[in-house]
Amino acid sequence: MIRADLHIHTAYSDDSKTPLERIIARCLEVGINCIAITDHNTIAGAVEMKRIAPFQVIVGDEIQTSTGEVIGYFLAEEIPKGLSAEETARLIKEQGGLVCIPHPFDHVRLSTIRHQSLETLLPYIDIIEVFNSRLLLRRHNIKAQRFAQAHGLLASAGSDAHTPGEIGNAYVEIPDFNDKDQFLTALAQGRVFGRRSAPWVHLRSTRVKLERALKGQ
Repeated sequence: MIRADLHIHTAYSDDSKTPLERIIARCLEVGINCIAITDHNTIAGAVEMKRIAPFQVIVGDEIQTSTGEVIGYFLAEEIPKGLSAEETARLIKEQGGLVCIPHPFDHVRLSTIRHQSLETLLPYIDIIEVFNSRLLLRRHNIKAQRFAQAHGLLASAGSDAHTPGEIGNAYVEIPDFNDKDQFLTALAQGRVFGRRSAPWVHLRSTRVKLERALKGQ
């Protein structure tokens, strides 16, 4: 069995400064041996991580649509931000990727997918993130779990780490896999583990984002 943290950000995201090498070191420290890199609106960091990491890496992207965020897994090409959620999901599927909805009921975040879009996306959705360590309210994770069960969707978990110390706060224990289809089979057998991160981690992400905006990066 492997431990997969399926929602991690790197320095390629506009609100994180974590180098790829530091992520690798932290994963080895805490026993995470599969990760999905889901930087905001880019796959560049994920592609590079897949090249250098000594463990399984899923190339992902947390894409900002016109009505909230959608994650694509097993991507080969970037998808432009700002499209409709349905168009984004369609483009993920066209390149053979998987559609995951992160933190679907965390309405504290402005980036969470809107309820109407979530219902529209049901025919495209493969996975619901049922545990996100950055959620401030436990009931939002519980609601995501119930939604996944009610609609027969696979469940994922991720730390949503933007700093090294968050990595491994949530993960899914699954059998090893070699490709997308095997990953789906493994995830169906997965066990979710997780704990919530300290609320202050949001302040660090916000500060990084503001610093980069002021520098014009």
